[in-house]
Amino acid sequence: MFKKIILFFSLVLCAFVAFAQDFPERSTTLVTDYTNTLSADDKQKLESKLVAFNDSTSTQIAIVMIKSVGNYDIAEYGATLGRKWGIGQKGKNNGILILVALADRKLTIQTGYGAEGALPDIVTQEIRVNDINPRFKAGDYYGGLNAGVDQIIKYTKGEYKADKKPQAKQNGGGGGSVLIVIIIVIVIIVLIFRNRGGGGGGRQIIGSRGGASPFWWFLAGNLLGRGSGGGGGWGGFSGGGNDSGGGDSGGFGGFGGGDFGGGGSSGSW
Repeated sequence: MFKKIILFFSLVLCAFVAFAQDFPERSTTLVTDYTNTLSADDKQKLESKLVAFNDSTSTQIAIVMIKSVGNYDIAEYGATLGRKWGIGQKGKNNGILILVALADRKLTIQTGYGAEGALPDIVTQEIRVNDINPRFKAGDYYGGLNAGVDQIIKYTKGEYKADKKPQAKQNGGGGGSVLIVIIIVIVIIVLIFRNRGGGGGGRQIIGSRGGASPFWWFLAGNLLGRGSGGGGGWGGFSGGGNDSGGGDSGGFGGFGGGDFGGGGSSGSW
């Protein structure tokens, strides 16, 4: 009896291991090609388009190319992969997966729960049959994926809006900085005129011709530069260096935990 129990748990463990091996680890890009079919330039063009759409609408469209789904139904595989990776935003479930099994010559477009309204099954079928399949049959995989993405974007654009990112305050505390600069300048001017009348101590501040020491003018100039919000200062303190919220500086930030219910369309080409 004990041997049977061990054998049973061993089989269950093997099944779990096999299941895990059938599904790749979560990708860090929206375009993932395990078949090396797409060129680096093609992948980058698709990635840039999908990242821009994700940033502007929060809807995540992922493209995955694999060699085969094995014994799985491609629709089942696609929905499971979408859930496993968490394509789309958690709570919105607005993820869309285009899965290509190259050796099987099978394709599925899977939609998250939240994307099914904008992209119903009949529309995904039309996109697959009319826009992607003809190009795939001609060996133009980039063209098929690009055409399919364009159609998906057309249908889903405006369905969701990206959550607004908190923006850094422009010229934060500018009023206080200006006041401090004015006070410092007044203090320097008072010291200059007070020490003009003589006194040996004034020479630390005033030059031999009655003008302020270059150090003090240099300090005042830099403080004025900083206080006015300009790009001056001592070089390293100018703003805008690593703004991750900028349009060109950021890449794909990762999947958000979306869920899939099996909606979409699947078939061969």
